[in-house]
Amino acid sequence: MHTESRSQIKKVLVIGLGQLGLPVAKYVKERGFETFGYDINPVKVENAEKKYGIKSIECFDDIDVFILCISTHDPNDEYTPFVDGLFSVAQKISREAKNGSLVSIESTVPKGTSKKIFEMLNHRLHVAHAPHRWYALEEDVHGVNQVRVVGGVSDCCLKTALQFYDSGNEVLEFNNNNTQTNKKNGLGIPMHPVSEIEIAELTKIVENADRYMQIAFSEDLYLYCQANNVNFGELRDALNTKWNVKILEPRDGVGGHCLPKDTKMFLQSSKSIKSKILMAAMEVDQDYRRFREIRGYRLVPPTINSS
Repeated sequence: MHTESRSQIKKVLVIGLGQLGLPVAKYVKERGFETFGYDINPVKVENAEKKYGIKSIECFDDIDVFILCISTHDPNDEYTPFVDGLFSVAQKISREAKNGSLVSIESTVPKGTSKKIFEMLNHRLHVAHAPHRWYALEEDVHGVNQVRVVGGVSDCCLKTALQFYDSGNEVLEFNNNNTQTNKKNGLGIPMHPVSEIEIAELTKIVENADRYMQIAFSEDLYLYCQANNVNFGELRDALNTKWNVKILEPRDGVGGHCLPKDTKMFLQSSKSIKSKILMAAMEVDQDYRRFREIRGYRLVPPTINSS
């Protein structure tokens, strides 16, 4: 497997044009790459092309970089991990892609997924995992270009991914007068490389498991206050005056579908030891939801969590 020189990377395909994929495609296009989009939903493809100039595509034979932004939720249960869609796309890439292209997985995946995809690609393509930290409600602050973790299946895979994502790589180009110029030609995203791709995979699901646990503790504290006639809101405000304490507002429980799904991914990632504290957190969330249901509390927007 050979490494593409950075100056040869021109055509980028974003696969999955949903909540994450569309902002990624828009950002890639803004950075000057010829940007294509692919999705099983033709309406999303049409919308991306009409509104943002993201070109549609059917054949993958001339793409330099594939960015996978495919949902990893079970279609029948959004709280359950599901990677079949990702593997299906990997099979199409394997059949059609040219040697040496980069496949960057931005979808949240279980530990071991990236190497399985590398095997499906017959070791012909570079495979990296750069899990997203994009947050829809605060896109100006937590957008596509915030600090990201990245890992590669091999050293050359990691190097290729860093050359594509990071902003610190200069490319030598020559103009019509044969004058050499230095041009920064990447996505301009600060990256934190890790030595093993499994670490990158775990990073994302542990981040979300940690968030799940924080919310569950606030739920547990709320239930304590209800049982002991303590004003939760006043106690929370008092606790949060300390610089290293941040008690969240529980609202209707752990919101969204990413946190429960990714917490399950983390629990399933271990063949032996299971996180007792996360299993307890899931039990607390269920207790808290039952409490609110019994009390008939008016529904309010769930605690919003970056995923």
